[in-house]
Amino acid sequence: MPLMGSLYIGQSSLQTSQNALNTVAHNLSNVDTKGYTRQQVSMADKEYNTITKNATGVARKQTGLGVTYSETRQVRDQFLDTNYRKESSRSAFYTTSYDTITQVETLFGEMYGTTFSTAIDDLYTAVSELAKTPSDSVVQGLFVQRASSFLENAQSIYNGLSEYQDNMNLQVKEKVDRINEIGRQIKELNDQIVNIEVGGFEKANDLKDTRNLLVDELSELTRISYAEDMWGNVTIQMEGHDFVSTGMVSEIALYEDPTNGFYTPFWESDTSFKLDSRGYKVYDADSVADNSVFNLTQTISTELSTDMGGLKALLLARGDHRANYTDLEDAESYNTNISQSILMNLQAEFDHLVHYVTTSINNIISEAADIDTGYLCETKEVYGKTYYVPIQVFSKVAQDGYGFGSYVDKAAYEKDGSEYYAGPDDEGAMPAKRGLNYYYIRENAEDVDSLYTCSNLIINQELIKQPTLLSFRTQDGKEDRETPEKLLKLFTEDKIKLNPNVTNYSGITSYYSDLISQVSNSGYVYKGLCETQQATVDAISYSREELLGVSSDDELTQMIRYQNGYNAASRYINVINEMLEHLLTSLT
Repeated sequence: MPLMGSLYIGQSSLQTSQNALNTVAHNLSNVDTKGYTRQQVSMADKEYNTITKNATGVARKQTGLGVTYSETRQVRDQFLDTNYRKESSRSAFYTTSYDTITQVETLFGEMYGTTFSTAIDDLYTAVSELAKTPSDSVVQGLFVQRASSFLENAQSIYNGLSEYQDNMNLQVKEKVDRINEIGRQIKELNDQIVNIEVGGFEKANDLKDTRNLLVDELSELTRISYAEDMWGNVTIQMEGHDFVSTGMVSEIALYEDPTNGFYTPFWESDTSFKLDSRGYKVYDADSVADNSVFNLTQTISTELSTDMGGLKALLLARGDHRANYTDLEDAESYNTNISQSILMNLQAEFDHLVHYVTTSINNIISEAADIDTGYLCETKEVYGKTYYVPIQVFSKVAQDGYGFGSYVDKAAYEKDGSEYYAGPDDEGAMPAKRGLNYYYIRENAEDVDSLYTCSNLIINQELIKQPTLLSFRTQDGKEDRETPEKLLKLFTEDKIKLNPNVTNYSGITSYYSDLISQVSNSGYVYKGLCETQQATVDAISYSREELLGVSSDDELTQMIRYQNGYNAASRYINVINEMLEHLLTSLT
């Protein structure tokens, strides 16, 4: 090769070494940049210059034209990326679940400086004193006071669970908004990357770093699968549905339940709607359910990959409504819709205890009441007439009334099958569902607002004013010891089950202990799963960082290598330069 041509070989080496040094400098400057992937220089030899060929056309003599800088590639491992995102998605699921159960433990553990079990014990103590001296006005007042404290503490816990549901509901909206934002950003990055790499000469590595960081974040929010096509687009599926595809994003919409405000994520593009008078979209609840992003009735299992994503964990823990004791009545419905939800399950079980205590106390007193003599009764005025009705220690805020305020005597109803109204006969009155001895008639007796639940109970205000209405002394002067004994027995009898899946019955105190044990055991399980899963994520993350992370020591080693290459190329050019200078000087 001529000496002038040899200069180009040296120049290619200088240029390539300079580019390699720039890449090393870029790596070092981003050593602490989150999501940055170490870049690596890929060098290749240039095409060869053929000098002569033999008769067969095979080159007999070729000279190389130097080195070229073929590409700057990212150092990533697809296997590690896939496993990291899968396990971090599962870790987010169990972390969210553990955080929820921790919050619940705090709620049950502290209640104005005391636990709820204290309220149960205090009520039991008051009933015990009542059984000893039932006609003592001080003891009667203590019983009413402890009953009021029991209800107040119960409602504080239930309301705390409900408020936490509302808080989680807001988190659902925030996470869905973030998912949609990530989808839009990935789509924009896809477009930019394709535009840069379409010619095949440039690599949009830094843009790919940003996109990979977004995919990492998305995997923590929900279960995804993804692939990169030949043009550089990343397509993403979420829960088996296309989310980001070439040139478009299928965003998630939120349906707000009109009864409780709970959000349900659904695929807007697949859901039919109507336009209201103002031109706004109105979605049908059934259509939303058919196109819901998550199937929350699936069994949560690692084998089925149904335990992935922080958003799904939030939706499961929150549930879809405020649960109460009626959610425990049907075993199949309970196992499908309630048991896997941390908050709804606790709401239902806790409300079951409160419902049992309040209705049992009411029923025991109602059974002993006498509306003829007014014993254990209070007065009610209906259409200007005054009637005796049995005292309810725990009253309902929203009565299951038909509007006219009639009462039904269940005892008479059960005795002869007839309907006996203590109030006036009103046209259209419906037979009441059997429950307490005396209660209002309602057109829809199954309405949640009419049930004896935590959200619909209040202590009888007449008893607060006059506890001696619970005289436990009949008109003939006899002391009623039987009724307080029944109240006392209520606390020791095993007649209540925690949920349909439990076979053994419990008493009031042991029921609450079982409930707290269940919370504690769930917390222990979730903590173990959370720690195990986090350890798995950390192990994969360390392996991934060893590959794609920037090591200052390694980069400095590469810097010395490329610097030596640059120096060698410089000396080579100097030698060629001196040869040319000598040649030209000699010729002149």
